[in-house]
Amino acid sequence: MNNPGIAAVLSFFWSGLGQIYNGQILKGLVLIVIQMINGLLMFVLIGFITYPIVWIWGIYDAYKTAEQS
Repeated sequence: MNNPGIAAVLSFFWSGLGQIYNGQILKGLVLIVIQMINGLLMFVLIGFITYPIVWIWGIYDAYKTAEQS
């Protein structure tokens, strides 16, 4: 059983790490790639909207997934 707090903290510091900690490797890698793209999109301003949305969703998803396992 994974600790939801650890999963959330890992995702807080690096999007996707909480999912990888929970055993969802593909989902974690996809989140990492999406956040890298969002980082680049900050140069055209849309990234300032999409980056925090994906980041917060990643933290929430990592916590809920760990809680269910």
